[in-house]
Amino acid sequence: MRSNAAAATDPRSLSLWHDTADEDWAPRDALPGDTDVDVAIVGGGLTGLWTAYYLRRADPSLRVVVLEREVAGFGASGRNGGWCSALFPAGLPWLDKRYGREAAVAQHRAMQATVDEVGAVAAAEGIDCHWSKGGTVTVARTPVQLERAREEVGGARSYGFGEDDLVLLGADEARERLGATNVLGATWTPHCAAVHPARLVRGLARAVERHGGVLHEGTTVQGIEPHVVTTDRGRVRADVVVRATEGYTALLPGQRRVIAPVYSLMIATEPLPAELWSSIGLARRETFTDHRHLIVYGQRTADDRLAFGGRGAPYHFGSTVKPEHDREPATFDALRQVLVDLLPVTRDAAITHTWGGPLGIARDWCASAGLDRSTGLAWAGGYVGDGLSTTNLAGRTLTDLVLERDTELTALPWTNHRSPRWEPEPLRWLGVMAGLTAMTSADGAEERSGRASRRAAAVNRLLGR
Repeated sequence: MRSNAAAATDPRSLSLWHDTADEDWAPRDALPGDTDVDVAIVGGGLTGLWTAYYLRRADPSLRVVVLEREVAGFGASGRNGGWCSALFPAGLPWLDKRYGREAAVAQHRAMQATVDEVGAVAAAEGIDCHWSKGGTVTVARTPVQLERAREEVGGARSYGFGEDDLVLLGADEARERLGATNVLGATWTPHCAAVHPARLVRGLARAVERHGGVLHEGTTVQGIEPHVVTTDRGRVRADVVVRATEGYTALLPGQRRVIAPVYSLMIATEPLPAELWSSIGLARRETFTDHRHLIVYGQRTADDRLAFGGRGAPYHFGSTVKPEHDREPATFDALRQVLVDLLPVTRDAAITHTWGGPLGIARDWCASAGLDRSTGLAWAGGYVGDGLSTTNLAGRTLTDLVLERDTELTALPWTNHRSPRWEPEPLRWLGVMAGLTAMTSADGAEERSGRASRRAAAVNRLLGR
């Protein structure tokens, strides 16, 4: 099992994905000194790279620079669960209430189209990210979960989403897709692809450079102001400055309450033999989860491992982001127990990689992308762990905003949405941890009582689910 101890000097230690990306991870040149550009992007993850990519494709005359403290793909963009999904953190009812039914549907339809857009760009740019659009199967393993599955499908139908978008599966059909224990049924959506995230982000970085964008790694941003980025290597003056830092936003001066970094952790098995896969299923490399409250997620990798994660890791007081938070042995043990409970045939499989990292949560759980033209400050983030695809939509949306184009994307409700700031500590810690505790206890309570958790329902209403 690889340790994260060497991550500072060897990015391959960060995750399964970094270890198997076939990269030498040599950093690009740092910023050479003060410079002037049209667009300066802070953050070398998928948000920043997609924005640079689409800007340069739209206008090759633009001077676009991406500034990254580590290497491109160091953070969540290279460590996530590999779901390129149509999931958007703010649900249809939440968006409907605030922006109207038509806008809510448009936002979710845009997410569906984004899944295919990512696949199309990967193919066009020759990015071998192990793309497999097998959809997502979400099994129901208790009567309460099955009722929740029915309600989800009913809610989708009420907004005009049909069987081509989400379907309820019976027990037998569900078990054909995922041979988990106690399966009573499932929902399945085609709008998700399993990918190797580090291969995607590293390939995208090279595509940005091919199209004339500039990446500077090993460059620490010390502050963002209107039209200026201050780094340890010099100042960058720009017409537009894009903050694309997601779970690391709290490290920037004045940004600690903008995005709450909450950790999600993962484990990966050794490659599993064919006889186990005949029992497990996932023949089309479907991504998978179940209808519990505290989110777990998994995929079958291209080399036949199970990569499995969950959001049970704690929020750290003061929105701190530290390498040691990437590893929580108790959480890794819990994930192994959940995986074996779901798929007992994995009981003897070796766990070869354990890792984690911060994801970003906006105070109202609504992701956003926007540009304040009066200051030249742009932003995107708050993906709540669903950023592998949403970052692409962000890049295209920010491109339209920078180029002052009125499009279907700039009319979406998330565009220029302003989430409130998080409360100061200790209220922030108390609120986030209360939510995590409520969801954890709700799953156990439902198993014991056989009834839906009122506490979880209250939390879900607050989150727009």
